[in-house]
Amino acid sequence: MAIETVNPRTHGDTGGDAEDIPLDPVFALHRGGKMEIASTVPVRDAADLSLAYTPGVAEVCTAIAEQPELAHDYTWTSQAVAVVTDGTAVLGLGDIGPRASLPVMEGKAILFKQFGGVDAVPIALDCTDVDEIVETVVRLAPSFGGVNLEDISAPRCFEIERRLKERLDIPVFHDDQHGTAVVTLAALRNAAKLTGRRLGDLRAVISGAGAAGVAIARILLEAGIGDVAVTDRKGVVHAGRDDLNPVKRELASYTNRAGLAGSLEDALAGADVFIGVSGGTVAERAVASMAPGAFVFAMANPTPEVHPDVAGRHAAVVATGRSDFPNQINNVLAFPGIFAGALQVRASAITEGMKLAAAEALAGVVGDELSAECVIPSPFDPRVAPAVAAAVAAAARAEGVARR
Repeated sequence: MAIETVNPRTHGDTGGDAEDIPLDPVFALHRGGKMEIASTVPVRDAADLSLAYTPGVAEVCTAIAEQPELAHDYTWTSQAVAVVTDGTAVLGLGDIGPRASLPVMEGKAILFKQFGGVDAVPIALDCTDVDEIVETVVRLAPSFGGVNLEDISAPRCFEIERRLKERLDIPVFHDDQHGTAVVTLAALRNAAKLTGRRLGDLRAVISGAGAAGVAIARILLEAGIGDVAVTDRKGVVHAGRDDLNPVKRELASYTNRAGLAGSLEDALAGADVFIGVSGGTVAERAVASMAPGAFVFAMANPTPEVHPDVAGRHAAVVATGRSDFPNQINNVLAFPGIFAGALQVRASAITEGMKLAAAEALAGVVGDELSAECVIPSPFDPRVAPAVAAAVAAAARAEGVARR
């Protein structure tokens, strides 16, 4: 890809020298990266230096060696998260590799800081082997208070997260799964409330049996939804299929109580909720076949599975993953507050109860503003992260995973 550039001094085309500024504002914003390291203490003179570094720092090191838990008080680990990827499932771009993933990981890190006050470090690993990734993250873990897994392809992401949760005593959270699930549940709670229904009254169909689809199915069932069926490229995931990988076989064991088979379009007939996390397309006739007052969450980016204007002709509530339509299902509504709350109480894990609490708190922020165009708050609503963090911290204490 050729990047047209302009020299800051001559404003003439230079062919892309290192000091040139791209004409494209996206490239201009990213030049030099989106992050820097900043000190929280002054180093103005010899006295400051002796406290921040040698000899004073040796006292702190010795104390931590004797009482490892002091690292939470006297290093940054109590407020630092590793954002880890292998670059195999980046946005809708797919397997673009670790270097190309870094702009996304940097973006994630600055959102942690902007919205949750959490320091985060992007770590792009040049390996895709499950064992290697797990061992690498375990070895990096002493430097951090939590691990946010990001843009790792399914089904490996499930195994990596499971094994890291077994090995580490700090929160491990795959945001592509659980962040999406938390925000989706919050929006669905409010959509149901708006239309005078309970989650138990609803039958949902999820298009996409990858990381997000599996996690959404799990959290909806935990929250008490009436039924949920998940579809992949070959149709409804059900126990009678002989082409399912282990993750999908397990998925089939606890979803689709109605025993549906056939295509996505077949499953949508009479359904109350469509949740799209597949990047596919859904015909208008399929949306029209849904139950009256249906909800359509077409969350593929940048192109929703069904255009919101089309969905709006048939659905009571429409949500997307885009910022230029109402009801954006955006993970930034969840992960900063979830980690802020977990770090606040030094949680050893992020439990299902903590995720459910996050979704309930997020839904509650909408309050009296609830409408068909507002079932989820804006990412820029200053109430969001504090509300989610407080709910997560309280749930961690209630579930016995808090350590303060």
